[in-house]
Amino acid sequence: MYDLVVIGSGPGGYIASIRAAQLGMKVACVERYPTFGGTCLNVGCIPSKALLDSSERYVEARDHLGDHGISVGDVTFDVEKMQARKRQVVKSGTQGIEYLFKKNDIDGIQGWGTIVDTETVRVSDDDGEETQVLKTKKILIATGSKPISLPGIELDKENIVDSTWALEFEEVPEHLVVIGAGVIGLELGSVWNRLGAKVTVLEYLPEIFGGRMDSQVAKLATRILKKQGLDFVMEAQVTGAAVSDGKVTTTYKHDGEEKSIESDKLLVGVGRRPFTDNLGLENIGLETNDRGFIEVDEHYKTSIDGVYAIGDVIPGPMLAHLAEHEGVVCVERMNGVAGHVNYDAVPDVVYTHPEIASVGKTEAELKEAGIDYKVGKFPYKANGRARAIGETEGFAKILADAKTDRILGAHIIGAQAGDLIAELGVATEFHGSAEDIARSSHAHPTLAEIVKEAALDVDDRMLNL
Repeated sequence: MYDLVVIGSGPGGYIASIRAAQLGMKVACVERYPTFGGTCLNVGCIPSKALLDSSERYVEARDHLGDHGISVGDVTFDVEKMQARKRQVVKSGTQGIEYLFKKNDIDGIQGWGTIVDTETVRVSDDDGEETQVLKTKKILIATGSKPISLPGIELDKENIVDSTWALEFEEVPEHLVVIGAGVIGLELGSVWNRLGAKVTVLEYLPEIFGGRMDSQVAKLATRILKKQGLDFVMEAQVTGAAVSDGKVTTTYKHDGEEKSIESDKLLVGVGRRPFTDNLGLENIGLETNDRGFIEVDEHYKTSIDGVYAIGDVIPGPMLAHLAEHEGVVCVERMNGVAGHVNYDAVPDVVYTHPEIASVGKTEAELKEAGIDYKVGKFPYKANGRARAIGETEGFAKILADAKTDRILGAHIIGAQAGDLIAELGVATEFHGSAEDIARSSHAHPTLAEIVKEAALDVDDRMLNL
């Protein structure tokens, strides 16, 4: 008898398993992939970042090392070696989780986990054959999400692909069409664009990221990505796609006209949906909402006693680090340990170049809520370290309450934005003010000084501009 069976070993599932074990629970974690780590480690966050880094290094060597007085001659790349490195990065991560499971006496089990009742989880192989039956006191659903498909477009894993298969191209497409100017589409579009593909992005909405990011950030990001070579067709409604003689013809409506575009690869990157396939929710009477999410309370309890859920499978931002945070809080609450998740303090990062990061509210959200706020903003080009490393595009922006100076939101586009946002996430978690950041010493010369100067600008007292 287990104290807890976790279904899914992605960031939410494996971290929840470890924290539960630390708290003295006997834990089993069931994973449908042949290796642990879920979508994020196997076919998502980690492999995509490996390819992003490889392609970025190629562009750096080809286009920018000369600025430093470094001559490298003709720069070439080998897609096969890039893919091999990516697979090794993934393997290292999956082996790391195996080690952590053993270290914490967690039973890691490969197979499909199906809930039979609130105390029983059946494990089966890919053919549906039962391999184990697990008895447990509690069940935690951490099955994550899967790519959304579009009506009229059938994936073939070769010419028409989702994010999983866009990571597996064995050669650079001559022309890649991407449906969706969100995180997935822009990150993977950037990889293949850097390596020489013509990339055309079809987006249904008038702005990239669909309003998820600060509008000023989105506009600058669009301009930078266009300069890098990505083509955008905004407010394009895709109506279908067909393959003929190895070419994909994608049809869409734009400006009131039916149009089409031909490419050798089509990436459908319009987002993700909760993954509850074969989970057996009907066996315990657990229903999903109209968008397929499992509803939970503030302690991540579902409507069924003893069954919990976290991560992409519940409503809220689909972020790996948020799933980790929810997993920790969930199992701590099971064990009487106080904990909570402040969703306004959860950072969001896009790993294009430059990176884009945010935490808290956007200006649009604050205006809609009728909240009076002040804005502080500082450009990378005025920062000494940014000039030294040749990364002068971008800015940091801080939104603070007009009366209390409390940080309500922060947005950064520029080099290492994903790391810089952490300081502002911590400040938000502790209800910090812009003045708290402004009066804290930041090492010189560092990019972190951009954040400090943005905080100073909230009170109109920048020192370096």
